[in-house]
Amino acid sequence: MFRIAIACLLLLAVSDGAMAESPAERGNYLVNTIMACGNCHTPRDADGRAIADRAFSGGLTFATPAFITIAPNITPDFETGIGSWSDAEISRALVEGVRPDHGRLASVPLAAIMPANFYKALLPDDLDAIVAYLRGLKPVRNEAPDPVYKVAVRRDPYPDAEAGFSKTMLADPIRRGAYLVTIGHCMECHSAWSRGVSDFKTGLGRGGRAFPAREGSPAGSPASIAANITSDPAAGIGAWTDAEIRRAITHGIARDGRALKQPMAYASYAGLNEADLADIIVYLRTVPPLH
Repeated sequence: MFRIAIACLLLLAVSDGAMAESPAERGNYLVNTIMACGNCHTPRDADGRAIADRAFSGGLTFATPAFITIAPNITPDFETGIGSWSDAEISRALVEGVRPDHGRLASVPLAAIMPANFYKALLPDDLDAIVAYLRGLKPVRNEAPDPVYKVAVRRDPYPDAEAGFSKTMLADPIRRGAYLVTIGHCMECHSAWSRGVSDFKTGLGRGGRAFPAREGSPAGSPASIAANITSDPAAGIGAWTDAEIRRAITHGIARDGRALKQPMAYASYAGLNEADLADIIVYLRTVPPLH
């Protein structure tokens, strides 16, 4: 009996170990779902479709009054990507938005489109997991042009990222949802925005920010306007069911059946697990209503 009990315990231990998620697997999940890194860093063909065999090798062009940049190569190619960067340097780029102090563009800030002000919230284990995943990508040689900055790079502090999160906090579904929404930088687009400044204090989730048609979109495609995702029952999503919010996030379909537009990364969000989606929805229900 004793030997049988020991054997069962060993079997359970092996089973649990086999089911444990490795850091690279966790990084894969974060990068390709809630963070949707490929939405900017993966190049697209003439029809706007992601080019899978060149994933993360440099992507969209962003031309704004403040800067012109192309999302850079984040594959581990040593010459044109991040292969020569240390783990600490990759982590710093993610949470501080600054390149390493060596090599091309040494110490130059990443463009403001890089949401380091949101990634600052990443828990240490998740940050390490992202680095591990990026290390394992296929290296692709592709050197993006140097960014052109017309004004100094600035990022608006995001309150939840500044306050930070802990593993203990994530036991609360609302705080866990807030964490996911933060590292997903959802409020970067969905908050009030004017003259290049985000209003997270009085315009959190209010929407209204306009985005031009994406590269590869048919000529004459209209701009998209970030929606109000506050709990307001008329202007926001307060009257939506959980299923309707889930469908909007993962399939880009509004409550009334309209197809929602990019740059919302529906294809990436479709990979979110049910627990994460549920906590995101729980958190969104708490966002104060705004017209």
